[in-house]
Amino acid sequence: MKRIIPAVVLFCLLTTVVSIAAVKGAITVPAEAKCPVCGMFVAKYPDWTAAARFKDGTTSYYDGPKDMFVHYFDTARYTPGKRQTDIAALTVKEYYSLAMIDARAAFFVSGSDVNGPMGSELIPFSTEKDAKAFKLDHKGKLILRFNDITRLTIKHLN
Repeated sequence: MKRIIPAVVLFCLLTTVVSIAAVKGAITVPAEAKCPVCGMFVAKYPDWTAAARFKDGTTSYYDGPKDMFVHYFDTARYTPGKRQTDIAALTVKEYYSLAMIDARAAFFVSGSDVNGPMGSELIPFSTEKDAKAFKLDHKGKLILRFNDITRLTIKHLN
């Protein structure tokens, strides 16, 4: 009986760790994954990772939310044979927690003094409160939701 209890405790701990990783939205970017927009190796910039998962199960990885949006607006150009409607999920790495979050539910700060791997970037947050605090602390210009971001928004970042 005494040997069973440690095994049960170990099992519970491992299950909890795996569950927390799933909740946090952990993502492993393959070392060879290149951003389809700029060609950079995404794994080199783990704090900025963004991803698009397609209905066919394939995934495109990006070195930041900005390139994710560039791809989203012109999906066929960067992934021939696929359309925007083929995208099942879009995720971005939340700035403070570094958890992967749903890009369509995120709050993005533009025009801040924080740059990503490709320069000016849309900085993602899971809460409006965090986005407002970041905007104030880092001289951000706007807080945008997914549907507020347009090709022109991205153009102004470049």
